[in-house]
Parts: sequence; C-alpha cells; structure tokens
Amino acid sequence: MKTTEQIPELVRALYRTVAEFHKLFPDRPFTPDGHLVGSLGEVIVAHDYNLKLLPPSREGYDALTADGKRVEIKITQGTRVALRNRPDYLLVLKLRADGTVEEAYNGPGAEPWAQSCKMQKNGQRPISLGKLKVLMKSVTEESKIKKNL
Repeated sequence: MKTTEQIPELVRALYRTVAEFHKLFPDRPFTPDGHLVGSLGEVIVAHDYNLKLLPPSREGYDALTADGKRVEIKITQGTRVALRNRPDYLLVLKLRADGTVEEAYNGPGAEPWAQSCKMQKNGQRPISLGKLKVLMKSVTEESKIKKNL
C-alpha cells in the first residue's frame, strides 16, 4: 500500500539537499523540476482527492475520479503552468519548499484553456497562477473535484 503521509518530510529533505548543493556550488541551479515535481504533484493530488492515476504521459489527463471525470494535474514551484490540451477538469497546485501545497485552481478546464496564452512553438499554452486564482473565484463548489476530509 502506498502512503503519502511521508511526502512533506521527503520534500523538505530534498530541499535541504538542494540547499547543500547550492552552498557547495553557488553558481549552479539545483532546483528540482520536470518529471520529479510533476510526479510529486500527481501522487499528492491522487491521495488528497482520491483519484486513480493513469500511466504517465497520457495526452490530456492524468487521473480519473471515482465517477470517471478526467482530470489534468499540474504542479509548479514557479508562477505558471502550461497546458497542451483543453482539460475536462484541471487541478493546479503550487509546491512549497516545506513540502506543502497550495491549491491554485480546481475546476472545469475550459475557462483556463480559453484564458491561457497563445500556443508556443513547443505546443504549450502557459497560464499564470495569478490568473488561475482569479478564475478559481468563479468555480462553484459543485464543479470542484472533492478533496478527502
């Protein structure tokens, strides 16, 4: 059985290690990114929202709710995320160095897709967490993916 209660401490340990590397080599970036942060976000969200994760790199969505809703999961340490497709539902989190997360957006994906920037050469459409937080204000409770209590 997988447990996610260890995630905050493991993330704190990771960032302590990153800080040590930075002390030794201050001119090099050691920010965890890419697949590591994405996978962390997916397991955190799957646990916190009782979602079934699908195999990695699935186009358009990462998980399913118990009633079959398709959910795209995004997590960032920065100020924006990028979308490749219009998601049915979108959950966006901000990962903090202490291992905790902040929900930036939880709801239908149509409006974030419509409000995201134009398609870039890499096939992605960026959207800022600030814009997502504004959009989140208009999402009804019934439209959100329910979080475990």
